[in-house]
Amino acid sequence: MSIEQENHHPGDSRFFSKTGPYTIDDLVKETGAQLTPPRKNVNQVKFSGIAPLQVATSAEISFLDNKRYLPLLAETKAGLVIVAPAFADKVPETSAALVTSNPYLIWAKIATLFYPKNKAKPGIHPTAYIHPDAVIDPSAEVQPFAVIMNGVHIGKECIIGAHSVIEQGVQIGEYCRIGNHVSLSHSVLGDRVTLYSGARIGQDGFGFAVGDKGFVSIPQIGKVVIQNDVEIGANSTIDRGSVRDTIIGEGSRLDNLVQIGHNVQMGRCCIVVSQAGISGSTQLGDFVTIAAQAGLIGHIHIGDHARVGAQCGVMSDVEAKSDVIGSPAMPFKEFFKNVAFLRRMAKSSKGKEDN
Repeated sequence: MSIEQENHHPGDSRFFSKTGPYTIDDLVKETGAQLTPPRKNVNQVKFSGIAPLQVATSAEISFLDNKRYLPLLAETKAGLVIVAPAFADKVPETSAALVTSNPYLIWAKIATLFYPKNKAKPGIHPTAYIHPDAVIDPSAEVQPFAVIMNGVHIGKECIIGAHSVIEQGVQIGEYCRIGNHVSLSHSVLGDRVTLYSGARIGQDGFGFAVGDKGFVSIPQIGKVVIQNDVEIGANSTIDRGSVRDTIIGEGSRLDNLVQIGHNVQMGRCCIVVSQAGISGSTQLGDFVTIAAQAGLIGHIHIGDHARVGAQCGVMSDVEAKSDVIGSPAMPFKEFFKNVAFLRRMAKSSKGKEDN
């Protein structure tokens, strides 16, 4: 079968395991969203999966949270559509509407219901190396060629991916997912932590003194603490602390290719997007967002709910609830005011040259 002939529905069974089907009562109970308006016999329908508006069938669920896609909503064949109240009257008569103030959140819950994370398959593969002093819960899964060193503790229903190395003394809580080729040292993980493939956690921080004859490396004697419900993207790196711990706060999400320096302290539910770097000893409050390719100098403080724009160079503290962009970083309004001024100056200069 050619690629063009492949089924374009999501959830390819070669890669993903699916549950269901589910009734509307199951979905309302799971999400707390409101079914409106009532549709004849909708309670008897069993929904088999999820799909985009343009390909969904009457047995599938879709969603809309952007008015750009209203034309697709008008033509959809989906049996159930998750929408905000403003779009409820736009749902075709052939579809039921699940109405909520946060369609994307409800979509996430329903997608997770159909496609939950894979459960651990208890057991240790014969090719894995397990130190006799390691403690591994019997419900955990250890995949081929993993290496687990002395003093390691691995909790209930964890999965340790192929070729991953869990070094001496690492503590891993319950229901964690450690991807393939992960290296994990000098770290303590909470519950439900996910480290995607290639993540490097707990290596030396970038610390050295300058002497007459060159550099003298400073021992990095802290650790990394990753709190509950954190996800760390593929090939991201988190340095252990120098004399205090590097902390990744509960519920935070780090994208692929993120660098976190030693002693960084991140609050709850922070977001750090791909290729961003946070230098040592910087502190982030709760619900901070760092956009792609932003760079933060060390020893600064980013306040709660602050947002740092893409490619931003942050060289000083950022107040809580502030939005900054540019390099050096400045408030959004000031940045775009400066851009507008420079454009006017450039046009004025060009006009003078033409004359």
